[in-house]
Amino acid sequence: QVQLVEYGGGSVQAGGSLRLSCAASGGTFRSYNMGWFRQTPGKEREFVAFITWTGTHTRYADSVKGRFIISRDNAEKGAYLQMNSLKPEDTAVYYCAARIWSPGDSAFLTIPQEYRNWGQGTQVTVSS
Repeated sequence: QVQLVEYGGGSVQAGGSLRLSCAASGGTFRSYNMGWFRQTPGKEREFVAFITWTGTHTRYADSVKGRFIISRDNAEKGAYLQMNSLKPEDTAVYYCAARIWSPGDSAFLTIPQEYRNWGQGTQVTVSS
């Protein structure tokens, strides 16, 4: 089982950028599809971005499309979320998640319940 730790959260003004990192240990990272989710108090955890285990396919929530970029480095066992043009509504705790690739899985994993492994989360606060 892979263990995940997120880094890079913080406070930024609207229009600014942040880069979140998700460091993996244990398991075979290159076999895991990776996702980023976020959550605000009283709300469900929502999908942000997804990248396949190969790194060749990505998917984004409409709310972040064109502003956020997900990437991964299998050699470094890391997944990343570059967040640009940040808005106050992007304020949330951001989580990375992993699910080992399986031939029976959906092509794009956008539902929290599809993931078995989660990081502890990192706070992102965007002020207006």
